[in-house]
Amino acid sequence: MYIKHEDIYLLAVSRRNTDATLALLFLYKLVGVFEEYFERLEEESIRDNFVITYELLDEMVDYGYPQTTEAKVLKQYITQEGQKLHKAQVHIPENVTSKFPWRPSGIVHRRNEVFLDVIEKVNLMIGSNGQVIKSEIEGAIKIKSCLSGMPELRLGLNDKLQLMAGDRQNRSQKNIEMEDVVFHQCVSLTRFDSDRIISFVPPDGDFELLSYRLTTNVKPLFWIEAIVESHAHSRIEYLIKARSQFKLRSVANDVQIKIPVPPNADSPKFKQSIGTCVYAPDQDCIIWTIKQFTGGKEFLMRAHFGLPSVTDGEDEEGKQKPPITITFEIPYFTVSGIQVRYLKILERTERYTALPWVRYITRAGDYQIRT
Repeated sequence: MYIKHEDIYLLAVSRRNTDATLALLFLYKLVGVFEEYFERLEEESIRDNFVITYELLDEMVDYGYPQTTEAKVLKQYITQEGQKLHKAQVHIPENVTSKFPWRPSGIVHRRNEVFLDVIEKVNLMIGSNGQVIKSEIEGAIKIKSCLSGMPELRLGLNDKLQLMAGDRQNRSQKNIEMEDVVFHQCVSLTRFDSDRIISFVPPDGDFELLSYRLTTNVKPLFWIEAIVESHAHSRIEYLIKARSQFKLRSVANDVQIKIPVPPNADSPKFKQSIGTCVYAPDQDCIIWTIKQFTGGKEFLMRAHFGLPSVTDGEDEEGKQKPPITITFEIPYFTVSGIQVRYLKILERTERYTALPWVRYITRAGDYQIRT
């Protein structure tokens, strides 16, 4: 089993029947730890940091079994000056063998806060006939923890979503089932299986609490209509209609619509009702940028290009045209309807008042419209 990262391969071998997912997960954890130490993992970084690489492997795995895989914990006793480790006695932190190895003890913050982001990416492909070919949502709940002591957090989501397969008899037609749910190791899976409560002791700083995927019919947030009039050996004209199909109170920021044009087009002229248009010859496309696109609005853009009078004779009609692509970001909005109902912070020893902050963001993933 192996994975490829940059210009190197990370390989795991076994003499017996081994859980493949365990080996692959450890390899990806290994990449994350190396990137924490070397910033970028590649052949040169391994060659220049051979001593540290050896020390990390020695601490992360024992007799073929993964041990400590948290970079923040490893950095407490494996420093960047790896060649000096044998000269001094190394003190191994207590949390390496504690119940919560991802969180050191004695953390103190002047202002106790926790920031939670629900981020969803919409992958959508619309055919030339207007039918949705592909519809998928990739989501993640990311947290930045600035809490003192050893707090326990409890997260509750709305009942509309089913986080795992199971309880099929209790499901209703309105429920949306999340697929490929991956929890951070800090989540108590036993508590979740019994009470459906996401309970966890968070690492300090930024981390991804869980990720998920939804394969559901998503109404296109943006609808693009393209009318192309081509005059052979003369010119080509575009009429682009962009319409937003989300709530009026929501606003999409930094909307970029890329419309493909022939590679031999020249002399661009644009006229748009909003935003700015530029011709990107290196990408053979028009980039229409709109800073803020309010829900329920429609805007127009016209483009005119000249075509050379002499061509190389290739038949362009038989070739498949590249799709129109869109990128955007809509704050305070989720496509799946996921909502954080509560985020409780329990700390028995410190007994402080903490402030939770929740934010929702929807972004474009692979958003394509074929014409």
